Parts: sequence; C-alpha cells; structure tokens
Amino acid sequence: MVVKPAPDIRTQLAKILNSGDYPHVKRSRIFCFRSRGSKARARARIWGMPRIWQLALKIPPAYVVEVLAEKFDHLPAIEKTRVLVHELAHIPKNFSGSLLPHLRRLFRNL
Repeated sequence: MVVKPAPDIRTQLAKILNSGDYPHVKRSRIFCFRSRGSKARARARIWGMPRIWQLALKIPPAYVVEVLAEKFDHLPAIEKTRVLVHELAHIPKNFSGSLLPHLRRLFRNL
C-alpha cells in the first residue's frame, strides 16, 4: 500500500468546515492522505489519535482522513463531499482524538 499526503482533500475539507457546522474541529490538527493498493472496501477512513499516544508523545489530539484512491477518486464531486462529511461526523464535539461509532442518528442521513 502506498500512502501520500493529499492537499486536494485538505482543500475540500476546508470548504466543508467553512460551512460552520463543525466549530469543534481544529483544522490544524486534521491531516489528509491518499492511499493506493488497500484491500479495504471503504472509500475513506478517519483515524484518531488515542489518548495514550497523545500523552506518550506529548501532542494534542489529531485526526487523519485517508481516502482510498481506487474507490474515492472516480466519484462525482457531490459524492466525494458526502463521504468527507461522513468521516467528519466521526469526530466528537470535544475533539479528544477518539472516534464516534455509526450507532448515532447523525449517520442515518449520511
């Protein structure tokens, strides 16, 4: 699997975050990558920085949004936005580094 930074995804996320629906998200602590060669079925994934790692490395909470090129890049723009909004919905309001599961009403509309 090959992983590279994805500045275009960061730009798309910035546009979504400018909507005002995500005041709790610290943009400087969101990192974006594009992977190729993954066997996963997902179009995108979000990775959180668990508290134990934050304490061990002495860093603030952070999240990584990874898009899987083979499944994501061919999508129409509106679908790409929907996928990225879905990934942002996993970030809790306290921006702690943890992730919210799909068991919430919010995910029914995404």
